[in-house]
Amino acid sequence: MTTSAEKQLQFLNAATVKELHEQGKVQLIDVREISEYTGEHIPGSQVLPLSNFQLEQVSLIDSKQIVLYCHAGNRSNQAAQKLIQSGFTEFSQLQGGITAWKQSGYPTKVNKNAPISLMRQVQIVAGFLVFTGTVLGAFVSPWFLILSGFVGAGLVFAGVTNTCAMAMLLAKLPYNK
Repeated sequence: MTTSAEKQLQFLNAATVKELHEQGKVQLIDVREISEYTGEHIPGSQVLPLSNFQLEQVSLIDSKQIVLYCHAGNRSNQAAQKLIQSGFTEFSQLQGGITAWKQSGYPTKVNKNAPISLMRQVQIVAGFLVFTGTVLGAFVSPWFLILSGFVGAGLVFAGVTNTCAMAMLLAKLPYNK
């Protein structure tokens, strides 16, 4: 992110977004993946996953301010950077994402039958691969420990760069669309 891009980022707290949302003055855009949106979202919001986010998909409604949100703010920052790079600057972000919204006690629409979240899917797959690599490394061949090491290195890389290749791959599966 460049310094000029940081200056263009505008954040609104949950109380302000709630007030503007009730007045019909904001268009909320959820940039989380479809499975996350299906599981829980702010009523009246539109979903545009960051993995497919493009300015052309943002349906602009005159007189409504666009507010981006995600789980905690990281992905909405990435979507904001894409908008800024496309020359679009008239938008804000919900500071703290849907987490801050829920902590403020504001309502969300919850679907108990939705698929599990993408991060839980990543944890299940990564845990299974590490466990399998370790067991096979102990009982079959030590070369299987490379699998555990590879997954561990991938998790470190994902944590440092905030980019998870496994999550991006899982997001492309049909049940996550």
